[in-house]
Amino acid sequence: MSEIKDSKLNKQGRDRVEWAYRDMPVLQEINSSMSRRKPLKGINIAACLHVTTETANLLITLKNAGAKVSCCASNPLSTQDDVAAHLSKDYGIETYAIKGINNKGYYKHIIDSLKIGPNLTMDDGCDLVTVVHKSHKKYLANIIGGTEETTTGVIRLKSMSNNNVLKYPIIAVNNAFTKHLFDNRYGTGQSVMDSIMRATNRLVSGKNFVVCGYGWCGKGLAMRANGLGANVIVTEIDPTKALEAKMDGFRVMSGNEAFMIADFICSVTGNLNVIDKHHFKNMKDGVIVSNAGHFNVEINIDSLKKMSTKRKKIRNDIEEYSIGKKKIYLLSDGRLVNLSAAEGHPSSVMDMSFANQALCSEHMVKNHKKLHNDVYDVPIELDNKVAQIKLKSMGVEIDKLTSEQDAYLNSWESGT
Repeated sequence: MSEIKDSKLNKQGRDRVEWAYRDMPVLQEINSSMSRRKPLKGINIAACLHVTTETANLLITLKNAGAKVSCCASNPLSTQDDVAAHLSKDYGIETYAIKGINNKGYYKHIIDSLKIGPNLTMDDGCDLVTVVHKSHKKYLANIIGGTEETTTGVIRLKSMSNNNVLKYPIIAVNNAFTKHLFDNRYGTGQSVMDSIMRATNRLVSGKNFVVCGYGWCGKGLAMRANGLGANVIVTEIDPTKALEAKMDGFRVMSGNEAFMIADFICSVTGNLNVIDKHHFKNMKDGVIVSNAGHFNVEINIDSLKKMSTKRKKIRNDIEEYSIGKKKIYLLSDGRLVNLSAAEGHPSSVMDMSFANQALCSEHMVKNHKKLHNDVYDVPIELDNKVAQIKLKSMGVEIDKLTSEQDAYLNSWESGT
């Protein structure tokens, strides 16, 4: 039932998935426990995630926990075809993912993944949930809950909840401290710089590197670009975040100012047309433009195409746009650059993110009857469990409160 590029790629995929698993000790422990207990027995899960080596280990864990699993890609360019082959051929997981598939095929794969008749949905960007709510409502009767992996998806889900259209409870895995503090910051920072350097083979040191947005992903990217010697400039709409970027030692400017002097620009905001038509007009020759937000709407690519007199592909992940004598270079069609031009986040940070996914799936199965059709944070006890297992795997011990300290923190009588 799968639709993948080539099932013969499975051995290559298996080797890479096993390599990633070696650096995912938290998920290893959860997999071991769930394999014995089978807490997801009888549960069907439809997962719309980036089909990478780390994701494969999550899906295998869910299957070992007793679930029947189908998956599709959450981005047309993020699929690793050998991983898709491994999941389909070696584990019998229905997999609908082909790197580079067009938009029509992308949504067909989402619909195909739903044919499993899910009890749980697992999303990265809210596309699967949106398809269920808009055009495939027949599946709602059997869905008891879901999880969401990324900031963009959480924003969309909260909008659905605020407008009273969300039909089942969803846990915002993105909001777990062990997710956004580490995955969004350290994972994004490293993987985006890795992808830009792989795609361009350009020196970053000494260049003006503009980071659009100073959320957790933007902080990580600014930190890593700075570490490579770039002159980092931050653009923001939030005065507090802009102030934080300034206090962290970065230059803060408006987009109009920053884009005129930029050598590299990367958007990480989750918003629309952050890099727009009037910006392209003022950019200097040779600027390299990319996006690390979930969707490619952050760059107004339609305007760039209309403005250009000529377009051509320069390297695998670089397209050159000519505006008069000026050249603008767009990476990966404006899509999530760290997954389209590289391999995404390192396994060790995805370990915590996907440990949260697995634990939250079990939590939803046990507690869905107590929940309303709303967006929930990861229970703090699960978040702390992930942190504790991670520390243990790193050989780190921390202190515990004494009974005296615990009593003091829970009292109000003691004063100066």
